[in-house]
Formats: sequence, C-alpha cells, structure tokens
Amino acid sequence: MNGLAEDEEMNEMKMPEHIVVSIVDDDISVRRSTRRLLRSSGFRAEAFASAEEFLDSKSAAETACLILDLRMPGMNGLELQRRLAENGNPVPVIFLSARASEEDERSALRAGAVQFLRKPTSKEALLSAIHEALGRPS
Repeated sequence: MNGLAEDEEMNEMKMPEHIVVSIVDDDISVRRSTRRLLRSSGFRAEAFASAEEFLDSKSAAETACLILDLRMPGMNGLELQRRLAENGNPVPVIFLSARASEEDERSALRAGAVQFLRKPTSKEALLSAIHEALGRPS
C-alpha cells in the first residue's frame, strides 16, 4: 500500500476516543457500567442522571450518539429525543429501557431512534447499536 492510500485508510478508521457518546439514565449503576464499557472500547463517554442535566451540559452539543433511558423523573427519554430534534440537534439515539411498552418502542423508532434495546442488554448488542448509529461497521 502506498503512503497516500495508508493515510486515507487511517482517516476512515479514526479512533473513537474523540467521539462523545452520552448516557442519560437515572440509574447510577447503569450510568457507571455503561460509561466503563464505552471508555474501555475507546469512546469518550459522558453520563448524566437526567435529561435536564444533559441539556445544561456542553456535551449536548458534542454528543455523536446518545444512549437514553425511556422512563426518568422530569423529562422522559422521548421528550428529550423530541427536544433535540426540534432544536436542530438530531443526534442518533439508542434507547435502553427496562420498562417500556411496545407503543413506547414504536414511538421512539418512529421518531428516529437507531435502536431500542431492553435492559439488561449484552455489551455486544450495545456496541453494535453504537457503531450502527455512527455509521461504522461493528
């Protein structure tokens, strides 16, 4: 492979540590374990206990993929997804929820969610969904 082709290949395979994946979940154990998984996979992971905390952060503008719980105190996940789209920030969303109806799932997917995963989910399924959201092969 010549030098130019190698440079182009390296640009296509940028390391994910510059990619911010944010987690919004009111369950601290989910935030911690998901953040740990993402960081060990090379992503820059940020975690928030509420939709409002996420919206007030600088990470809201930097997030390339959002892992979002459906049911939280205050603004729920569907409302946050809608708010981001209305504000011109249609960040790819992966819902991760333990308690959701089929209608909740359909609503999230209709609104543009990349995936709707049920807790508990495997690390492989979550990482695959993130790669899908980022438009990368897993």
